[in-house]
Amino acid sequence: MKGVNYRETRGMPYVRREYISGKPQLKIARFSSGQSKQNYDYKLELIVSEKIQIRHNALEAARLAANKSMAQAGDLSFFSRLTVYPHLVLRENKMIATAGADRLQEGMRRAFGKATGLAARVKPEQSIFEAYVSKENLELAKRGFKVASSKLGCPTSVRITELGNKSKDNK
Repeated sequence: MKGVNYRETRGMPYVRREYISGKPQLKIARFSSGQSKQNYDYKLELIVSEKIQIRHNALEAARLAANKSMAQAGDLSFFSRLTVYPHLVLRENKMIATAGADRLQEGMRRAFGKATGLAARVKPEQSIFEAYVSKENLELAKRGFKVASSKLGCPTSVRITELGNKSKDNK
């Protein structure tokens, strides 16, 4: 099934992996990248503007797109962190979709289904990705966040905060 089928948050979140055989693996390679012990001038946050579920492969694609754009200035010139974790197990009850399938299968109501992937449920105005950059790399980071927002499939905005304290440690 397509990712658009899992956008809406319906019912209780299902996170109990011990009852599922063939658990889906997390596709996110790393949650933070870059140099974390440097003094940065700006903090950028990618903010989601509606209640939605975001699949783990969409989160990984957004993270890679943003990091690739910011890495043009150098791998140690920024620090980025994915702030959501996809706990929710997505399930699908597959049906026969060939000619004559209406006679063969009517389906079970409320069937459990097979695990197909993972997703993170996010609320409106929640930050899903943040990056710390210096003043000269601010435009690269804005461009990276714009590309990353196109991978998510939901309306987003970028919040830019100027970090006034130079001695502050950005973990």
